[in-house]
Amino acid sequence: MRIKPMLAALVLALIPATAPAVATAAANPYERGPAPTVASVESSRGTFAVTSAAVARQSNFGGGTVYTPTSDLTFGAVAVSPGFTATQTSVAHFGPRLASYGFVVITINTLSGFDDPDSRGRQLLAALDYVVRTNPRVDASRLAVMGHSMGGGGALRASATRPALQASIPMAGWHTTKNWSTVQVPTLVLGGQNDPTAPNSQHSTPFYNSITAAPDKAFLELRGGDHSAPRSDNVTVRKYTLSWLKRFVDDDVRYDQFLCPAPAPNTLISAYRDTCPHA
Repeated sequence: MRIKPMLAALVLALIPATAPAVATAAANPYERGPAPTVASVESSRGTFAVTSAAVARQSNFGGGTVYTPTSDLTFGAVAVSPGFTATQTSVAHFGPRLASYGFVVITINTLSGFDDPDSRGRQLLAALDYVVRTNPRVDASRLAVMGHSMGGGGALRASATRPALQASIPMAGWHTTKNWSTVQVPTLVLGGQNDPTAPNSQHSTPFYNSITAAPDKAFLELRGGDHSAPRSDNVTVRKYTLSWLKRFVDDDVRYDQFLCPAPAPNTLISAYRDTCPHA
């Protein structure tokens, strides 16, 4: 008479040990890499080995370089555009670094160094379409754009054009359009405090203020930063660009700790505004 109660107790005892692991795996199948720490998000490299391949000039963007994590997993993809007159070399460091954390990254050359921001936006999307078509490691549902200066303006235009993007990061963005109220993509706006080329008061700040349809946004101003600072390979840019992409391309809430609550102004950050807590 006691056998059934004992079996029932045994089953109930086993359920708590197995259920959380199943729920965690189902909640986020896109987590890539170990749990982050301050040291890891500020490091120059993550845990994935990376391969790179040159891309010849295409009809709809100027070619570039694709960086792919060495793994059988699939990954979100990020396209990165340089600014006015610049080539991919100015943003090249984002390629191997972000790929080592679990993204396929394409840094692009533009068709002309003089291409305007809207053209750069179209080329960013063309580059994403290229890696989706040619790289089997890319998850086509998880795509993002980044860009510096006019490339940052291009990232905004790409976001307005393709609302299915998962994240956008304009760095010292430059664009004559100031109203981006149609952008629905989670957007991290990076600006330099002392940028003479794209002053925050004329570019990054109105960009950020006008993004009213996106579920999440943030504005980070680098203390003392000039026009080049937001695309530089420094610990602040490393930390927040990676955390933004991880949070919104990979839905990896482990990175929320670096974004919410918002960082207070310090020796590296002169201002930070956001929509925390994230949706």
